[in-house]
Amino acid sequence: MLFRARWGTFLTFALAGLLTGVWVARMPALAAKFGASEGEIGIVVLVWGLGAVVTMQALRGVMARAGSRAVLRIALPLTSLSFAAVALAPGYGALLGTVVLFGMTFGITDIAMNAQGSVVERAYRRSVMSGMHAGWCAGAMSGGVFGVVTAAAGLGFTTTVLAAALLSLPAGLALGRTYLPDPPRPAATAAGTGRGARRMPAAVYLIGVLGFIAFMTEGTIADWSGLLLHEEMGAGEAVAAAGYPVFELAMLLGRLVGDRIRMRVGTRRLLTGAGLGTALGMTVVVLAPGPGVAIAGFFVTGLVVCTVVPTTISLAGTADPDRPAAAVAQVGAMGYGGLLLGPVVVGFLAEATSLRVGVGTVVVLALLIAAGARFVPLRTSVDVAAADVPVRADPDDTRPQPVAA
Repeated sequence: MLFRARWGTFLTFALAGLLTGVWVARMPALAAKFGASEGEIGIVVLVWGLGAVVTMQALRGVMARAGSRAVLRIALPLTSLSFAAVALAPGYGALLGTVVLFGMTFGITDIAMNAQGSVVERAYRRSVMSGMHAGWCAGAMSGGVFGVVTAAAGLGFTTTVLAAALLSLPAGLALGRTYLPDPPRPAATAAGTGRGARRMPAAVYLIGVLGFIAFMTEGTIADWSGLLLHEEMGAGEAVAAAGYPVFELAMLLGRLVGDRIRMRVGTRRLLTGAGLGTALGMTVVVLAPGPGVAIAGFFVTGLVVCTVVPTTISLAGTADPDRPAAAVAQVGAMGYGGLLLGPVVVGFLAEATSLRVGVGTVVVLALLIAAGARFVPLRTSVDVAAADVPVRADPDDTRPQPVAA
């Protein structure tokens, strides 16, 4: 049952990543369908992100009461249905409405699948979250390939997105049977009311800040890597388009081994190394004399930054043991805020100075991750799930460890 739950959650991440990959890959077809300008497409992307962030924040209490399994069983199929609604939107106004709905259902799915990943990790009593997020990378790459193939076949936005939505719907329903139930809430927490019952520990917000920075870094690379390679370094469109897929491939490879590295070196050392490595990789990108060196820098960056988001989600799941799902929702909402804000900040800086300078802000953000790593709380999955097991889950955790009776 535990093995099935792990693979079910992995495939849930992959399915969500696939829908996102199709969405991103067919954005030019979306613009062509509605005759939308760049500004209008920017509004589409913005309302999608706002729908996700607002829902993540608003449903924190629902996640705490209902648990990740119940929410995910509803949210994942609804995400497929809302994606189909986007495909069938007859005009730009209807498109914005359906995109908001898609963003909302996707936001619920995102926090619920991360919370379910935390449940599985606690049951395993060791780090598995990075492997879950590897599923996202695999799905996003597969969705991108699906988008490329359908574009090459001459299929439009409506046909492509509708096909992806209808194929994902039965898969989402089937995956609902694989999820683990959330651990029972303590009676005091379940019965708690009032403002104090909703207050999160300060550790959750600290972890959320690191998640905000990591998402901001990933969003900056996703949105600006192509323009940096094309406009600043003179790469052709085909070469410029390769920057982000190379980054995603490196993220996938890094996440496949991220859990083993975390268990070997510890959470704080992992985050510190990821921050320093990201700063080094992006320094190579910013100072690169040509696109080849810059793409190599993106690959290095992807290899090391890939562990930060899964680690922050894992830490969130144990920072508030009474309400792990709500803590994951809070950190997820803060992270998505960074995903929305990062590209905007880089755009303003690039307009005022240059794109190299704008993208160079990632170097500073990465150093903040390295500096903040020493302050993360180490209430690890093993500490929470198996207080009677004489195993140290994290080499950085120097607190006295429980000894078996």
